[in-house]
Amino acid sequence: MSSMSARPTLPAQSSDSKGSKPVNPAFVLATASATCALIVLDTNVVAVSLPSIARSFHASFADVEWVVSAYMVAFASCLLPAGGLADRVGRKRMLLLGLAVFFVASLGCGAAPSAAMLNVARAVKGVGAAMLLTAALAVIANTFHEGPARVRAWAVWGTCMGLATTVAPLVGGVITQWLGWRWIFLLNLPVCAGLAWCASRSIHESRNPDPGPLDAAGSILFGLALALGIWALIELPTDGLASWTTGARLAACALLFGAFVQVQRSRAHAMVDLALFRQPRFVAAVLAMFGYAACAQVMMTFLPLYLQNAFGLSAVMAGVGMLPFALAMVLGPYIGAVLARRLPGMALLSSGLLLIAAGNLLTAWVAGDASYALVALGMVVTGLGAGIMNGDTQKAIMACVPPDRTGMASGISTTTRFTAIVTSVGVLGAVLAARTHAAFLAGTQMTPDVKAALEAGLMSRMLAGDLAQATAHLPPAPRSALVSAAHTSFASGFAAALYLAGAVGVSIAVGIWLLGRKGEAVVGNGVASNG
Repeated sequence: MSSMSARPTLPAQSSDSKGSKPVNPAFVLATASATCALIVLDTNVVAVSLPSIARSFHASFADVEWVVSAYMVAFASCLLPAGGLADRVGRKRMLLLGLAVFFVASLGCGAAPSAAMLNVARAVKGVGAAMLLTAALAVIANTFHEGPARVRAWAVWGTCMGLATTVAPLVGGVITQWLGWRWIFLLNLPVCAGLAWCASRSIHESRNPDPGPLDAAGSILFGLALALGIWALIELPTDGLASWTTGARLAACALLFGAFVQVQRSRAHAMVDLALFRQPRFVAAVLAMFGYAACAQVMMTFLPLYLQNAFGLSAVMAGVGMLPFALAMVLGPYIGAVLARRLPGMALLSSGLLLIAAGNLLTAWVAGDASYALVALGMVVTGLGAGIMNGDTQKAIMACVPPDRTGMASGISTTTRFTAIVTSVGVLGAVLAARTHAAFLAGTQMTPDVKAALEAGLMSRMLAGDLAQATAHLPPAPRSALVSAAHTSFASGFAAALYLAGAVGVSIAVGIWLLGRKGEAVVGNGVASNG
């Protein structure tokens, strides 16, 4: 039985729209799916524009990482409380409020005068995105109950996510090169207005009739722990692993996360029902989501940087260059549907993650060969594995959560996904920076011009995609040699990051398989004892 068909029937939800016109399920699904697609599009479209942002603000690699991470940290930190709020105050109300926050933050991003202000606006945007995504997922789950209608609804949702992922790099490249990176954010304004009009007309209000108190302490502890951990990882190339600042941030992260777990254990209405983690199949599903996001989705951030830094591609061509990965993600669910008829659910998730790991290792192996065709082959393998897992990880998690807390279910699922992405950006970014720096020093003659460029922040600006301006003051001959060495060293750093991602993917895939077998044994023993 698939994780989708295993979901229990949802109970009736309270509604503020009694007596109003009937719900059009297709229009509700279209509106909610388009809202989720906006989040996915906005999350992935920015990556292609990062070098342009770096050039505009003369930003460092850490600044560029924060363009992604400020959004992701706020997003992941707010997903759990946003899910609870959606259940409490109403999914429609939360959706409309989220669109308003997203609208204002997009305007702030488009008008940002500095990298610091851009990152602040990105953080606010992450809060709005969390409100949007949890509310939209809960609307779908509450509108479509058990049976074929629900299966079709989640299939449509998954297709929309796949399409948004597919077009994001190309859209980002076209907008960045032809209109400027600010329009990536400003074009959200009419989209938010249109979605708000659709939501106000199509969605009837629903909420959990017995939501319990909000867990403000848990929300704050989780958010602070995540932010400190990512801060430590992003600043690791600058501060070093042995520095007291890195140690203090990591220690504070661990203490705050431990406090968060204790708060969840002591509350009757916690954001996360920790009892779920006693179920091997639930733990396996969460691990699958984490592995998928950390080893596949994070490539949406690093692949554009690699294509532009190692191959010298423009923003548009980098977007085109990512199409093999994105198109394979669209094809992946169809392969997954065929495999699902032959493999148990956990075996399918484990196989999908192994495919992602194989694609990462293949791409790492050929990253330094300056052959786009070989890199594209690795992208295809990774994309196929990502496509297999994209919908099934979401379904597997939500299938294990009590039906009266669909907001919590979407919160757990999406928190896992984006926590994995932002953690992976920090870890793989640190590996990328360290290996690139080491390769550059090993392969470059330390002339006075090169030493002066390094002291002026050449490595950080090169990693961010601002190599042309960082070397503009040098004479032609040393500049050409420096650019060539920078391209080669970045490819080496990218390969190191992918080797780590591949190893992590294999390890998690093995864990999923073992937990799946343990879960099957538990179910079998339960059936035997009942018999």
